[in-house]
Amino acid sequence: MKSLKLIWRMISYRPGLYLANQLAWLAAYLLPIAVGLVTRALFDTLSGSAQAGYNVWTLVALFAALSTSRVIMIYAGILAHVKQEFVMGGFLQRNLLNGILRRPGARAISVSPGEAISVFRDDVGQVREGLSWMVDVINSVTRSITSIVIMAMISPRLTLFVLLPLILITTLINRASEAIQKYRVASRAATSQVTDVVGEVFGAVQAVQVAVAEDAVAAHIHALNENRRQTVLKDRSVNLILEALMSNAASIGTGLVLLLVGQSMRGGTFSVGDFALFVGYLDQFSHFTRDLGFFMAHMKQTDVSVERMANLMHGTAEDLVESNPLPIMGEEIPAVPAVTRSEADRLQTLEVKGLSYMHPETGRGIESVDLLINRGSFTVITGRVGSGKTTVLRSLLGLLPRDKGEIRWNRQLVEDPAELMTPPRTAYTGQVPVLFSDSIQDNIRMGQPLPKEVVAKSVYQAVLEPDIQGMEQGLETLVGPRGVKLSGGQVQRVSAARMFARQADLLVFDDLSSALDVETESLLWERVFAETDATCLVASHRQAALMRADHIIVLKDGKVEDEGTLDELLQRSNEMQQIWSSQAAKQVVNS
Repeated sequence: MKSLKLIWRMISYRPGLYLANQLAWLAAYLLPIAVGLVTRALFDTLSGSAQAGYNVWTLVALFAALSTSRVIMIYAGILAHVKQEFVMGGFLQRNLLNGILRRPGARAISVSPGEAISVFRDDVGQVREGLSWMVDVINSVTRSITSIVIMAMISPRLTLFVLLPLILITTLINRASEAIQKYRVASRAATSQVTDVVGEVFGAVQAVQVAVAEDAVAAHIHALNENRRQTVLKDRSVNLILEALMSNAASIGTGLVLLLVGQSMRGGTFSVGDFALFVGYLDQFSHFTRDLGFFMAHMKQTDVSVERMANLMHGTAEDLVESNPLPIMGEEIPAVPAVTRSEADRLQTLEVKGLSYMHPETGRGIESVDLLINRGSFTVITGRVGSGKTTVLRSLLGLLPRDKGEIRWNRQLVEDPAELMTPPRTAYTGQVPVLFSDSIQDNIRMGQPLPKEVVAKSVYQAVLEPDIQGMEQGLETLVGPRGVKLSGGQVQRVSAARMFARQADLLVFDDLSSALDVETESLLWERVFAETDATCLVASHRQAALMRADHIIVLKDGKVEDEGTLDELLQRSNEMQQIWSSQAAKQVVNS
């Protein structure tokens, strides 16, 4: 099973933590064996069949001491177990998130948000619990082997009958493995569907209200919940049936003992103490059959979870247990390091040759795009909707895995754009800015220890200071999920302020000003140009950006149609003329 290999790697990540958990529970599991031996001696003493030895009160005191010791070890085991659960859950979730973040930005998550949440919550929990089941099974095996040896020394024939339920349950679990996995996959998928739809409804409340679709949406959610109820019921029913069979193993064994030992007890070859020991050990042994059965079923279900986690991060099970530092309880969380700038980070020239990328879903993209950006320049990539402007920017920044092409930063070949094209070299604002449900200031800082003056300057450059002054909480104003409490223009300018705060050498804008009025847009570009050292790469068809451009590249159907200054292109490029005319017409309508 792939899950067993994964669990072993988890153990090797924090062996001391696992060992503390294992030893505490091992003591808790083995102490009942000693309690059984004391119980046997106590009953034999009371029935008068015991050999000379301890008196009754000595045995009672020993019984109490062993029981108290077991309670103490259970408490220690619970503490170790909670810490292990916390650490291993964080370990898996951190590696899962790392795997997702290593993917190109536009391909980060290939499943719905609801399914992603289900994987992070349910599947991580399933794998994490596998480690706890490993502790239980190892301890249960150790206790059961010891019990079997003691029982076999008393009566080998009876011991053989005790082993029969184990053999039957093990065979049953192996035969039921396919159904166990099938129902678990269906259960996880149905839960993901419900989570996904609920999340989408919360994000589209206004659209639902405008369409007067409340009843239809509620009916749809009800249907999905009904499907989830049925699949979870099947999954749970399989587990309960197995649990019933395994939990009754001790009762079956006790019945066999009662049927077989009557004559031996009358003959004096099997004492009352032996009978008490067998019944006590049978109950313990039933836990072994139950734990083993549950463990085998859990591993089948964990295989499903491991596969879902690997698919989400587009990696392998080995990536899930990659060893990385993880602060745990009592350990100091490292501070987010400040971005440092070296001389090599300063942009002199950015040269792109033959940049190509085709979207696998549509077969459309860009082909053989060339760029030459010098320090202090303002370059605009323009074109109609669908011409490939955004694809050029994302391929350049490593957010899409380019199919072909070379990228050179200061004449040095860039092997991995996703790693190099980050602050302090580049900063990027996407076509659809993403804000987190936090304050404006925290959305600008993004965890970086930025000085107040840097934040204030970025707010000014983004023409955001009038809006901030009109807000009661100022920079501490909460933006709500995805910036829902802000207007479209405010969302874009907060995103721009976040980009300016990075103080990067190359600023990359993807249609930044689409939600801004003409005056605000013109003022924003004016303040950008006030920084004489700024270098900008802009995807836009807005006139304010085109008029500011040193160099314009016109795209059509993913290819460079023409390039030059605005005056040159307006004279010779039919495509540029149509773009300019359409923008002029929009301004007339808006005015």
